[in-house]
Amino acid sequence: MTDRYAESKRLYERAARLMPGGVNSPVRAFGSVGGSPLYIARGEGASLIDADGHRYLDFVQSWGPLILGHAHPAVVEAATAALREGLSFGACSAREIKLAELVLAAFPEYERVRFVNSGTEAVMTAIRLARAAVNRPKILKFEGCYHGHADHLLVKAGSGLITQPIATSAGVPAAIAGETLVVPLDDETAVREVFAAHKNQIAAIIVEPLPANSGLLEQRRDYLRFLRQIASEQGALLIFDEVISGLRLRYGGYMHVVGVTPDLVTLGKIVGGGMPVGAICGPARLLDLLAPVGKVYQAGTLSGNPVAMAAGAATLEQLRDGRAYGALDALGRVQDEAFAAIRARRPYFNWRRVGSISWLYLDEGDAPRRPDRVGAKAIERYNRIHRPLLDRGVYLAPSAWEVAFASTAHGEADIRALAHSLDEALDESER
Repeated sequence: MTDRYAESKRLYERAARLMPGGVNSPVRAFGSVGGSPLYIARGEGASLIDADGHRYLDFVQSWGPLILGHAHPAVVEAATAALREGLSFGACSAREIKLAELVLAAFPEYERVRFVNSGTEAVMTAIRLARAAVNRPKILKFEGCYHGHADHLLVKAGSGLITQPIATSAGVPAAIAGETLVVPLDDETAVREVFAAHKNQIAAIIVEPLPANSGLLEQRRDYLRFLRQIASEQGALLIFDEVISGLRLRYGGYMHVVGVTPDLVTLGKIVGGGMPVGAICGPARLLDLLAPVGKVYQAGTLSGNPVAMAAGAATLEQLRDGRAYGALDALGRVQDEAFAAIRARRPYFNWRRVGSISWLYLDEGDAPRRPDRVGAKAIERYNRIHRPLLDRGVYLAPSAWEVAFASTAHGEADIRALAHSLDEALDESER
């Protein structure tokens, strides 16, 4: 019997001899769901085609950037035109200005934006800015929110709110981990207590307002308003990490959905249209602390790369009139209807959807708001259906903790095909 994934397996064997784990980002290794990873040859609209020639409905969409789908003609045309003029200049170009104008039109509360090369870089810069602006050393983050792989962000809580935080990666010194305080989401008391225990030491609260890296942990609006209030009362800044949610739900941020304005917002993914771009937006009084105007250093050889700027600008131009978001919301309603039919037969079939972001939660009861309340059964069920879904031509994230993304390239038939394949995969996993 022919191995359906023979070429992907052959490529993975080659890669494993050359790169740690055979991958350049850990989740791609399929360690949670089992089997060897797919190797992708190309993307077209809502689909991926692997090295063995199989086509998949793709609900990962490069982990969120491709809100218009793979290889959207306007984005490809803009990036190709820029490419012909030069890959990189290491100097200023008009394309930076164009994307900056589009970003600030989406975030009119702010006067400045600085482009970097990733969401991780954007968050690193925002935290450095906050520490300089407030002249305090510590930051406060939340269990279940991911902000990139900088040392001071790979930290979890100790055994109590005032105990030493613990690094979640080898190679992070305790002295660095100790400057990051970690509390649970959805817990006002914990936030008050940590501010009381570290009075006049906390420079900023950083939070994903719509946490989407440990499930889709939608927070209460009252809770986000509370974070805004206590940050202001305590003289700390509030940073919203909208690397995933920014420009995903509307031409703007989740901050506009919930009506809470942070001091700084970080962007990534969609802002680059599939190219490596991150951004920090904020008021002039904060962003102008960055070099060369101010004394907060940040630089990047490839920051403002002309090809990346062109792809980002082309994407935002497609989103600016709002029609794409209306189409995505309509697809979401189709999904809710199709998923409700599955749930009628399987009480454990749960999902949470916010706009075009969805999370499957395969356990009884409501989808939780905190990662420590995610049931083991939900993870186990998801892991069991991942390979059967691939066999049926559906590509979901290779981790139960990750979310799914729809794009404007998806249609109603694709959403119904997803639901049908989920139903069949669950049947198979239960035999």
